[in-house]
Amino acid sequence: MKKLIAFDLDGTLALSKQPLDDDMASRIADLLAVCLVDIISGGDWPQFEKQVVSRLPERAKLANLFIQPTTGTKLYRWSGEWKPVYAELFSHVERRQIETALDDAVKAEGLDQGQTWGDRIEDRGSQITFSGLGQDAPLVAKNAWDADRSKREALQMRLREALPDLSINIGGSTSIDITRKGVDKQYGLKKLLPVAGVDAAEVLFIGDAIYPGGNDYPAKEMGLDTIKVDEIEQTRLVISTVATVLKG
Repeated sequence: MKKLIAFDLDGTLALSKQPLDDDMASRIADLLAVCLVDIISGGDWPQFEKQVVSRLPERAKLANLFIQPTTGTKLYRWSGEWKPVYAELFSHVERRQIETALDDAVKAEGLDQGQTWGDRIEDRGSQITFSGLGQDAPLVAKNAWDADRSKREALQMRLREALPDLSINIGGSTSIDITRKGVDKQYGLKKLLPVAGVDAAEVLFIGDAIYPGGNDYPAKEMGLDTIKVDEIEQTRLVISTVATVLKG
């Protein structure tokens, strides 16, 4: 029997950077009533607060919810208010090195041209993220920008040469996430287990990118039971089924 259900966020529970809709928020609350829930993604805490936390109904059992921003290099829990359990932050020197390498790589790949919406480079403390069209780009533009991942794969390769001691991962629909070496969802989930008091066999992970190269695939490589969803509507059905089974 599973004790903790872990989720990816964008593409699994909500559209990219969009808040949970009322129905999904209600289903998460149903799940929180019967088990622990973890949500892990590349966004920082303010993004989670906007997309998830602020959307949950009052009945949601927040003590059962774990929030893991920046691919699990941060962990937040509720104890009367949301507080960080830990946060692994880049040093000033590391941040400068990453930002310089990003600027050079983006120019070398010709990705510094065209319309953008908001900042393209976001310092999330423990993760620095490049968004090809900017942080505030509309969904239609984001979905069309790099559908075959070729732009980001070329940028990823160039950044891996420039930053060999760091981890460079493709995330979201237009983004590249830069973290310390070895940081991926397996890393974050392994850090979660002792805090949550569960072992890997008691965890089910649900995500839309559980395939080789996908940013949810490390959860499968970790040995967790996983369910791949192709759209948010499938996630709704999975949550309802899991909640019914756990409710007994």
